[in-house]
Amino acid sequence: MIQAHNIHKYYGDLHVLKGVNLNVKKSEIISIIGASGAGKTTLLQILGTLDTPSENEDSSLKINNTEIGGLNEKELAKFRNENLGFIFQFHQLLPEFTALENVCIPAFIKGTAEKKAIEKAKSLLDFLGLSHRLKHKPNELSGGEQQRVAVARALINDPLVVLADEPSGNLDSTSAKQLHDLFFKLREAFGFTFILVTHNTELASMADRKITITDGQVRS
Repeated sequence: MIQAHNIHKYYGDLHVLKGVNLNVKKSEIISIIGASGAGKTTLLQILGTLDTPSENEDSSLKINNTEIGGLNEKELAKFRNENLGFIFQFHQLLPEFTALENVCIPAFIKGTAEKKAIEKAKSLLDFLGLSHRLKHKPNELSGGEQQRVAVARALINDPLVVLADEPSGNLDSTSAKQLHDLFFKLREAFGFTFILVTHNTELASMADRKITITDGQVRS
């Protein structure tokens, strides 16, 4: 599913990622842990095509056999919308839209017909236990409910990979536990692949594989 080879990232003179190699299989759940500043989020952003690795003739990133470095900006945006889902610590829902509308946005960007997008969004929100909150705006939802809406938004286009950066970091312990369990239910039900950056030791240990980044390099 994902083959990352010899990924480097510099910010000025700071060498953040130092030749990272990582392979992720379909329907695998991977957790990435490490100290603050180790490069976890940088790696996640590169795997999610939100950032680019520093130029290196021996580096490559393939997602589902697509060489990411070979895509231009327009092609990359289309690939990202159609193949990758993102969940962040802060849900980043648009406050002026309802839960249903927020979930539909990536599908509308993709060009999905309105009726089909709405049906898919309702189905996801129902699976996530939010069928009674479709017309509620973010400020009318609890923190856990907001994050579940964000999960549905990440899944609306049936992504190859879902990338999550501290997805439960802003939740209370009960909501965090529910969210962690949800990832595994989604994998079981739909076969999604997850890459999770987390400081939560419970979530990290639940994953199929736990990857530790130390000094810009991956340790399994």
